[in-house]
Amino acid sequence: MKTTIIIPNYNGLSFMEPCFEALEKQTTKDFKILVVDNGSTDGSVEWLKEHQIDTIFLPENTGFSGAVNVGIKAADTPYVLLLNNDVRVDEYFVAEMVRAIGQSERIFSVSSRMIQMYHPDRLDDAGDMYSLLGWAYQRGVGRDLTHYRRSSRVFSACAGAAIYRREVFEEIGYFDEMHFAYLEDIDVGYRARIAGYDNIYCPAALVWHVGSGTSGSKYNSFKVKLAARNNVYLNYKNMPCLQLIINAIPIAAGIFVKYSFFRKLGFGKDYLEGLKEGIRTAKKCKKVAYRPERLKNYLAIELELLAGTFLYVYEFAVRQIEKKAASDKS
Repeated sequence: MKTTIIIPNYNGLSFMEPCFEALEKQTTKDFKILVVDNGSTDGSVEWLKEHQIDTIFLPENTGFSGAVNVGIKAADTPYVLLLNNDVRVDEYFVAEMVRAIGQSERIFSVSSRMIQMYHPDRLDDAGDMYSLLGWAYQRGVGRDLTHYRRSSRVFSACAGAAIYRREVFEEIGYFDEMHFAYLEDIDVGYRARIAGYDNIYCPAALVWHVGSGTSGSKYNSFKVKLAARNNVYLNYKNMPCLQLIINAIPIAAGIFVKYSFFRKLGFGKDYLEGLKEGIRTAKKCKKVAYRPERLKNYLAIELELLAGTFLYVYEFAVRQIEKKAASDKS
Protein backbone atom coordinates (compact mmCIF):
# COMPACT_ATOMS: atom_id res chain seq x y z
CA MET A 1 0.00 0.00 0.00
CA LYS A 2 1.08 3.56 -0.72
CA THR A 3 -0.73 5.51 1.97
CA THR A 4 -1.54 5.38 5.66
CA ILE A 5 -4.37 7.68 6.72
CA ILE A 6 -3.62 8.88 10.25
CA ILE A 7 -6.56 10.24 12.22
CA PRO A 8 -5.76 11.88 15.57
CA ASN A 9 -8.69 11.81 17.95
CA TYR A 10 -9.47 13.50 21.23
CA ASN A 11 -13.07 13.24 22.38
CA GLY A 12 -14.30 13.32 18.80
CA LEU A 13 -16.88 10.53 19.02
CA SER A 14 -19.61 12.60 17.36
CA PHE A 15 -17.46 12.99 14.23
CA MET A 16 -16.35 9.37 13.87
CA GLU A 17 -19.18 7.79 11.91
CA PRO A 18 -19.51 10.36 9.08
CA CYS A 19 -15.71 10.57 8.74
CA PHE A 20 -15.30 6.80 8.32
CA GLU A 21 -18.34 6.48 6.07
CA ALA A 22 -16.73 8.94 3.64
CA LEU A 23 -13.46 7.00 3.68
CA GLU A 24 -15.30 3.77 2.88
CA LYS A 25 -16.60 5.38 -0.34
CA GLN A 26 -13.15 6.24 -1.75
CA THR A 27 -12.56 5.30 -5.39
CA THR A 28 -9.15 3.91 -4.46
CA LYS A 29 -8.70 1.27 -1.78
CA ASP A 30 -4.89 1.49 -1.76
CA PHE A 31 -4.66 2.85 1.76
CA LYS A 32 -4.98 1.79 5.38
CA ILE A 33 -6.33 3.71 8.35
CA LEU A 34 -4.62 4.26 11.68
CA VAL A 35 -6.31 6.20 14.48
CA VAL A 36 -4.22 7.64 17.31
CA ASP A 37 -6.46 8.31 20.29
CA ASN A 38 -5.25 10.97 22.71
CA GLY A 39 -6.75 9.58 25.92
CA SER A 40 -10.40 10.25 25.01
CA THR A 41 -13.06 9.98 27.70
CA ASP A 42 -16.22 10.50 25.59
CA GLY A 43 -16.74 6.91 24.44
CA SER A 44 -14.36 7.15 21.48
CA VAL A 45 -12.18 4.33 22.83
CA GLU A 46 -15.13 1.97 23.12
CA TRP A 47 -16.43 2.92 19.65
CA LEU A 48 -13.04 2.29 18.02
CA LYS A 49 -12.69 -1.07 19.72
CA GLU A 50 -16.26 -2.08 18.82
CA HIS A 51 -15.66 -1.27 15.14
CA GLN A 52 -12.25 -2.99 15.20
CA ILE A 53 -10.43 0.02 13.76
CA ASP A 54 -6.65 -0.12 13.92
CA THR A 55 -5.87 2.29 16.76
CA ILE A 56 -3.00 3.30 19.00
CA PHE A 57 -4.42 4.27 22.37
CA LEU A 58 -2.38 6.87 24.25
CA PRO A 59 -2.89 7.22 28.03
CA GLU A 60 -3.12 11.03 27.92
CA ASN A 61 -3.63 13.96 25.56
CA THR A 62 -0.29 14.61 23.85
CA GLY A 63 -1.77 17.21 21.51
CA PHE A 64 -2.03 17.06 17.73
CA SER A 65 1.74 16.97 17.25
CA GLY A 66 2.34 14.14 19.68
CA ALA A 67 -0.48 12.02 18.28
CA VAL A 68 0.41 12.34 14.61
CA ASN A 69 4.11 11.74 15.31
CA VAL A 70 3.20 8.42 16.90
CA GLY A 71 1.17 7.57 13.81
CA ILE A 72 3.82 8.66 11.32
CA LYS A 73 6.51 6.63 13.07
CA ALA A 74 4.23 3.57 13.15
CA ALA A 75 3.43 3.83 9.42
CA ASP A 76 5.33 1.79 6.82
CA THR A 77 3.97 3.39 3.64
CA PRO A 78 5.66 6.01 1.41
CA TYR A 79 2.94 8.55 2.16
CA VAL A 80 1.05 9.50 5.31
CA LEU A 81 -2.22 11.37 5.02
CA LEU A 82 -3.21 13.31 8.13
CA LEU A 83 -6.93 13.77 8.56
CA ASN A 84 -8.88 15.47 11.32
CA ASN A 85 -12.03 13.54 12.16
CA ASP A 86 -14.25 16.64 11.91
CA VAL A 87 -14.15 16.42 8.11
CA ARG A 88 -16.07 14.70 5.33
CA VAL A 89 -14.04 13.91 2.24
CA ASP A 90 -15.05 13.61 -1.41
CA GLU A 91 -14.94 10.11 -2.93
CA TYR A 92 -11.90 11.04 -5.07
CA PHE A 93 -10.04 12.67 -2.18
CA VAL A 94 -7.38 10.04 -1.46
CA ALA A 95 -6.74 9.30 -5.14
CA GLU A 96 -6.26 13.00 -5.94
CA MET A 97 -3.92 13.56 -2.98
CA VAL A 98 -1.74 10.58 -3.95
CA ARG A 99 -1.69 11.70 -7.58
CA ALA A 100 -0.62 15.22 -6.59
CA ILE A 101 2.25 14.22 -4.29
CA GLY A 102 3.46 11.66 -6.82
CA GLN A 103 4.20 14.37 -9.41
CA SER A 104 7.67 15.04 -8.00
CA GLU A 105 9.97 13.66 -5.32
CA ARG A 106 10.63 17.28 -4.28
CA ILE A 107 7.03 17.65 -3.09
CA PHE A 108 6.91 17.20 0.69
CA SER A 109 3.23 17.90 1.28
CA VAL A 110 -0.06 18.53 -0.48
CA SER A 111 -2.86 20.65 0.95
CA SER A 112 -6.47 19.89 0.05
CA ARG A 113 -9.32 22.22 -0.92
CA MET A 114 -11.18 22.64 2.36
CA ILE A 115 -14.77 23.92 2.31
CA GLN A 116 -16.75 25.13 5.31
CA MET A 117 -19.13 22.34 6.39
CA TYR A 118 -21.91 24.68 7.51
CA HIS A 119 -21.36 27.26 4.76
CA PRO A 120 -20.70 24.99 1.75
CA ASP A 121 -20.53 27.92 -0.65
CA ARG A 122 -17.41 29.23 1.15
CA LEU A 123 -13.80 28.09 1.28
CA ASP A 124 -12.19 27.19 4.58
CA ASP A 125 -8.59 26.70 3.42
CA ALA A 126 -6.75 26.61 0.09
CA GLY A 127 -3.31 26.05 1.60
CA ASP A 128 -1.66 27.86 4.48
CA MET A 129 0.44 31.00 4.10
CA TYR A 130 2.84 32.98 6.26
CA SER A 131 3.71 36.68 6.30
CA LEU A 132 6.40 39.15 7.35
CA LEU A 133 4.07 40.19 10.18
CA GLY A 134 4.53 36.76 11.71
CA TRP A 135 0.93 35.84 10.89
CA ALA A 136 -0.06 32.44 9.53
CA TYR A 137 -3.39 32.35 7.75
CA GLN A 138 -5.72 30.16 5.71
CA ARG A 139 -5.54 31.21 2.08
CA GLY A 140 -8.99 31.82 0.64
CA VAL A 141 -10.92 31.51 3.91
CA GLY A 142 -14.44 32.90 3.56
CA ARG A 143 -14.22 33.38 -0.21
CA ASP A 144 -16.69 31.78 -2.61
CA LEU A 145 -15.90 28.58 -4.48
CA THR A 146 -14.98 30.30 -7.75
CA HIS A 147 -11.57 31.12 -6.24
CA TYR A 148 -8.39 29.00 -6.01
CA ARG A 149 -9.41 26.39 -8.55
CA ARG A 150 -5.86 25.84 -9.85
CA SER A 151 -2.99 23.89 -8.36
CA SER A 152 -0.21 26.07 -6.95
CA ARG A 153 2.61 26.22 -4.45
CA VAL A 154 1.70 27.25 -0.92
CA PHE A 155 3.82 28.02 2.11
CA SER A 156 2.61 24.91 3.92
CA ALA A 157 -0.17 22.37 3.88
CA CYS A 158 -3.00 22.52 6.42
CA ALA A 159 -2.42 19.34 8.41
CA GLY A 160 -6.15 18.90 9.04
CA ALA A 161 -6.33 17.22 5.62
CA ALA A 162 -2.89 16.87 4.02
CA ILE A 163 -0.62 14.19 2.61
CA TYR A 164 3.13 14.03 3.36
CA ARG A 165 6.15 12.17 1.99
CA ARG A 166 7.05 10.10 5.05
CA GLU A 167 10.80 9.74 4.49
CA VAL A 168 11.31 13.53 4.50
CA PHE A 169 10.39 13.66 8.20
CA GLU A 170 13.61 11.75 8.90
CA GLU A 171 15.53 14.56 7.22
CA ILE A 172 13.77 17.68 8.56
CA GLY A 173 12.29 16.36 11.81
CA TYR A 174 8.75 15.49 12.82
CA PHE A 175 5.98 17.78 14.06
CA ASP A 176 7.33 19.81 16.98
CA GLU A 177 5.70 18.46 20.13
CA MET A 178 6.54 21.67 21.99
CA HIS A 179 3.75 23.21 19.91
CA PHE A 180 1.18 20.72 21.28
CA ALA A 181 -1.35 22.20 18.82
CA TYR A 182 -1.62 25.16 16.40
CA LEU A 183 0.98 26.30 13.85
CA GLU A 184 2.76 22.93 13.96
CA ASP A 185 1.89 22.42 10.28
CA ILE A 186 3.31 25.83 9.34
CA ASP A 187 6.48 24.94 11.26
CA VAL A 188 7.06 21.60 9.53
CA GLY A 189 6.23 23.15 6.15
CA TYR A 190 8.71 25.96 6.87
CA ARG A 191 11.44 23.43 7.63
CA ALA A 192 10.67 21.61 4.40
CA ARG A 193 10.98 24.86 2.43
CA ILE A 194 14.35 25.57 4.06
CA ALA A 195 15.49 22.09 2.96
CA GLY A 196 14.40 22.82 -0.61
CA TYR A 197 11.12 20.90 -0.77
CA ASP A 198 7.80 22.18 -2.09
CA ASN A 199 4.36 22.28 -0.50
CA ILE A 200 1.51 22.42 -3.00
CA TYR A 201 -2.26 22.85 -3.14
CA CYS A 202 -4.53 20.34 -4.89
CA PRO A 203 -7.94 21.86 -5.76
CA ALA A 204 -9.35 18.50 -6.87
CA ALA A 205 -9.05 16.99 -3.37
CA LEU A 206 -12.24 18.20 -1.70
CA VAL A 207 -12.87 18.25 2.04
CA TRP A 208 -15.78 19.67 4.04
CA HIS A 209 -14.52 20.84 7.42
CA VAL A 210 -16.43 21.59 10.63
CA GLY A 211 -13.52 23.41 12.29
CA SER A 212 -12.59 23.74 15.98
CA GLY A 213 -13.82 20.20 16.53
CA THR A 214 -11.60 19.73 19.60
CA SER A 215 -11.11 23.23 21.00
CA GLY A 216 -14.76 24.14 20.47
CA SER A 217 -14.61 27.71 19.10
CA LYS A 218 -12.69 30.00 16.77
CA TYR A 219 -11.20 32.04 19.63
CA ASN A 220 -10.79 30.95 23.23
CA SER A 221 -8.23 31.42 25.98
CA PHE A 222 -6.52 28.09 25.29
CA LYS A 223 -6.18 28.66 21.54
CA VAL A 224 -5.08 32.32 21.77
CA LYS A 225 -2.37 31.56 24.34
CA LEU A 226 -0.97 28.53 22.50
CA ALA A 227 -0.98 30.25 19.12
CA ALA A 228 0.85 33.30 20.53
CA ARG A 229 3.48 31.09 22.16
CA ASN A 230 3.90 28.94 19.07
CA ASN A 231 4.35 32.02 16.88
CA VAL A 232 7.46 32.85 18.90
CA TYR A 233 8.73 29.29 18.47
CA LEU A 234 8.04 29.39 14.74
CA ASN A 235 10.11 32.49 14.05
CA TYR A 236 12.91 31.64 16.50
CA LYS A 237 13.38 28.12 15.15
CA ASN A 238 13.27 28.77 11.44
CA MET A 239 14.72 32.23 10.88
CA PRO A 240 18.51 32.71 11.11
CA CYS A 241 19.56 35.59 13.35
CA LEU A 242 20.08 37.99 10.43
CA GLN A 243 16.62 37.25 9.06
CA LEU A 244 15.09 37.83 12.50
CA ILE A 245 16.83 41.22 12.68
CA ILE A 246 15.69 42.18 9.17
CA ASN A 247 12.10 41.20 9.95
CA ALA A 248 12.03 42.55 13.52
CA ILE A 249 9.98 45.67 12.71
CA PRO A 250 7.17 43.95 10.75
CA ILE A 251 7.04 41.13 13.33
CA ALA A 252 6.76 43.70 16.15
CA ALA A 253 4.03 45.50 14.21
CA GLY A 254 2.19 42.20 13.79
CA ILE A 255 2.38 41.53 17.52
CA PHE A 256 0.98 44.98 18.33
CA VAL A 257 -1.94 44.60 15.90
CA LYS A 258 -2.77 41.11 17.17
CA TYR A 259 -2.63 42.21 20.79
CA SER A 260 -4.98 45.10 20.02
CA PHE A 261 -7.36 42.71 18.24
CA PHE A 262 -7.43 40.13 21.03
CA ARG A 263 -7.71 42.82 23.69
CA LYS A 264 -10.98 43.96 22.10
CA LEU A 265 -12.23 40.36 22.26
CA GLY A 266 -11.21 40.01 25.91
CA PHE A 267 -8.20 37.79 25.25
CA GLY A 268 -5.42 40.41 25.50
CA LYS A 269 -4.06 38.93 28.74
CA ASP A 270 -4.01 35.42 27.26
CA TYR A 271 -2.15 36.66 24.19
CA LEU A 272 0.51 38.38 26.31
CA GLU A 273 0.90 35.31 28.52
CA GLY A 274 1.46 33.19 25.42
CA LEU A 275 4.10 35.61 24.11
CA LYS A 276 5.89 35.64 27.46
CA GLU A 277 5.90 31.86 27.66
CA GLY A 278 7.20 31.63 24.10
CA ILE A 279 10.07 34.05 24.78
CA ARG A 280 10.91 32.31 28.06
CA THR A 281 10.98 28.78 26.59
CA ALA A 282 12.03 29.34 22.96
CA LYS A 283 15.60 28.19 23.57
CA LYS A 284 14.26 24.72 24.34
CA CYS A 285 13.21 24.46 20.68
CA LYS A 286 15.52 22.77 18.21
CA LYS A 287 16.60 25.67 15.99
CA VAL A 288 17.18 24.87 12.32
CA ALA A 289 20.92 25.11 11.69
CA TYR A 290 21.87 27.66 9.05
CA ARG A 291 23.73 26.22 6.06
CA PRO A 292 25.29 28.55 3.47
CA GLU A 293 24.24 26.26 0.61
CA ARG A 294 20.61 26.95 1.54
CA LEU A 295 20.93 30.72 1.19
CA LYS A 296 18.86 30.71 -2.01
CA ASN A 297 16.08 28.87 -0.15
CA TYR A 298 16.07 31.53 2.59
CA LEU A 299 15.93 34.29 -0.02
CA ALA A 300 13.02 32.55 -1.75
CA ILE A 301 11.24 32.18 1.59
CA GLU A 302 11.72 35.88 2.37
CA LEU A 303 10.07 36.75 -0.95
CA GLU A 304 7.24 34.31 -0.11
CA LEU A 305 6.73 36.06 3.23
CA LEU A 306 6.53 39.41 1.44
CA ALA A 307 4.06 38.05 -1.10
CA GLY A 308 2.11 36.41 1.71
CA THR A 309 1.80 39.78 3.45
CA PHE A 310 0.32 41.45 0.38
CA LEU A 311 -2.02 38.51 -0.20
CA TYR A 312 -3.27 38.69 3.40
CA VAL A 313 -3.98 42.43 3.10
CA TYR A 314 -5.78 41.88 -0.22
CA GLU A 315 -7.94 39.01 1.05
CA PHE A 316 -8.76 40.88 4.26
CA ALA A 317 -9.86 43.93 2.28
CA VAL A 318 -12.01 41.80 -0.04
CA ARG A 319 -13.72 40.12 2.92
CA GLN A 320 -14.51 43.49 4.51
CA ILE A 321 -15.94 44.84 1.25
CA GLU A 322 -18.09 41.72 0.81
CA LYS A 323 -19.34 41.95 4.41
CA LYS A 324 -20.28 45.60 3.93
CA ALA A 325 -22.06 44.84 0.67
CA ALA A 326 -24.02 42.01 2.31
CA SER A 327 -24.88 44.29 5.26
CA ASP A 328 -26.09 47.05 2.95
CA LYS A 329 -28.36 44.59 1.11
CA SER A 330 -29.96 43.43 4.34
